[in-house]
Amino acid sequence: MRQPSALITGCSSGIGRALADEFHQAGYQVWATARQSADLAALRAAGFSAVQLDVNDGPGLEQLAERLQAEIGGLDVLINNAGYGAMGPLLDGGVAAMRRQFETNVFSIIGVTRACFPLLRRNKGLVVNIGSVSGVLVTPFAGAYCASKAAVHALSDALRLELAPFSIELMEVQPGAIASSFAANASQQAEQLIDQASPWWPLRDAIRARANASQNKPTPAKQFAGQLLAAVQRSKRPRLLRLGHGSRGLPLLTALLPKSLLEALLKKRFGLNRSL
Repeated sequence: MRQPSALITGCSSGIGRALADEFHQAGYQVWATARQSADLAALRAAGFSAVQLDVNDGPGLEQLAERLQAEIGGLDVLINNAGYGAMGPLLDGGVAAMRRQFETNVFSIIGVTRACFPLLRRNKGLVVNIGSVSGVLVTPFAGAYCASKAAVHALSDALRLELAPFSIELMEVQPGAIASSFAANASQQAEQLIDQASPWWPLRDAIRARANASQNKPTPAKQFAGQLLAAVQRSKRPRLLRLGHGSRGLPLLTALLPKSLLEALLKKRFGLNRSL
């Protein structure tokens, strides 16, 4: 019996590593990508086919696709997981920060999926895009991240339709709060932007609070990965999967509350209901 294969991007830690572990234990040949050599060594030690990859590197993607073609010929599951959160006021980060956010969280999904398309077509595979509940409930001081995840939702809907004639499925996952290194990385990004010269300097504690919001009663990454694997293995897979603390409640809040009331609550939560 042929061993199923899965390519998972962004496996150095957190969700990506948990997904690699779960799929490996379920019998998949896991191709796990990371950018740093130290992370690759750890992935290889765990029994994965580890590949050094920057998801924004076009030639690197071509080389990976060629290697997969030569070694396994097709691909059953592609999980577009690599990403990060750019936190802070939109105008402080400017266009450059927005561009970096979209390159990794949005553009790379198309780049990786395009490179793997022939492999997925051969095996009638599945594409899994990791979005976020933040693409539904937009908050201040995370505008670039929220916008990128809203874009993931839109491109997932379009790509699902476009892949259908080739018997390739697409499932979007919108996690809530998941225990991972995301908050630490987001906080580091925010600290690089927080500056006394910023008009939002008096709200620096609120910016820090938003950067750490993903660790509010987080769901363990292993639990999240196990639930995602179970969804992948269903005979009828969901087109949209919401997992983790807040993943259902927050979109419901967005849908039910009048926009003016929701904005008033967010202003109060992040100290934006006073003049600076």
